[in-house]
Amino acid sequence: MDYRPLGRTGVQVSPLCLGTMMFGPWGNQDEADSIHIIHRALDAGINFIDTADVYSGGVSEEITGKAIAGRRDDVFLATKFFMPMGENPNHRGGSRRWIIQEVENSLRRLGTDWIDLYQVHRPDPAVDIEETLGALSDLVHQGKVRYIGSSSFSGSQIVEAQWASRDRNLERFVTEQPPYSILVRGIEEDILPTTQRNGMGTLTYSPLAAGWLSGKWRKDAAGKPASSARPSARFDMSSPANQRKLDVVENLAQLAEKNDMTLIEMAIAFAINHPGVTAAIVGPRTMEQLESYLPATELALSTEILDQIDALVAPGVTINPDDNSYGTHELQPAARRR
Repeated sequence: MDYRPLGRTGVQVSPLCLGTMMFGPWGNQDEADSIHIIHRALDAGINFIDTADVYSGGVSEEITGKAIAGRRDDVFLATKFFMPMGENPNHRGGSRRWIIQEVENSLRRLGTDWIDLYQVHRPDPAVDIEETLGALSDLVHQGKVRYIGSSSFSGSQIVEAQWASRDRNLERFVTEQPPYSILVRGIEEDILPTTQRNGMGTLTYSPLAAGWLSGKWRKDAAGKPASSARPSARFDMSSPANQRKLDVVENLAQLAEKNDMTLIEMAIAFAINHPGVTAAIVGPRTMEQLESYLPATELALSTEILDQIDALVAPGVTINPDDNSYGTHELQPAARRR
């Protein structure tokens, strides 16, 4: 497997990053099987694992920690904070108080002394970005965290954070984690150019569009989300946008078959072949799913195939806006109504 630079950090990571959201009660509840899948990914050359405190209420981090015990030095380990971790209103967000508290919880669950990449899961409109960056900078100086990153930030929020880091002499976000797939291409217009200009690594998640590009969601076979954490609006088949997605998926499946690849392989290859993408995060629930993802690292989509994909979903277009994770606060009625 060829490795890629993670922005300007000097770190080399695999083009596939193993996401662990499906390990635990949200997905695969068999701990031994989940660990076996993680070991298979590492043996296949994947050296990058991404998890989060909120995944299955911390269980995913615990499983990940058990799986990498004895192999910690070979793994670039990323986790995230921000989402609610209980009913306490202070056990969430991007405040200094919560960051300093929650990193200790993640370190304990992961069974490690350091986190390679500590990411804020969402921007926090209630907290100045300087406060978040200041707390994260302290963790870097303490050796508990090596690098820091953002997730689901808009282009303007990415730039604001970069400026704040330079103006206040704070650690800067070296990565951004946005959604990206053939069906969810909004980041091509603004976020990818912004991360490229700032020398950041871009870790895209959901290259299969939450299963829409796995072959599971077809006009004659409507599936259901594998995880209870999936927002229901993304799978409402009465939505015109989702009906449009079903039509596109049919055409994409035919395109993949015509070119002797699976839809899964084509979808993942599409994500990792973009010059602005460092790695695509894949989140298998089963060993079979992981095995179906691995061949994509050996594929380079031709100009002809990419042009045909563009004809089905134009560059920069997200068919269903519910699939975007950034801009959600700004588009709420309370932020727009006068």
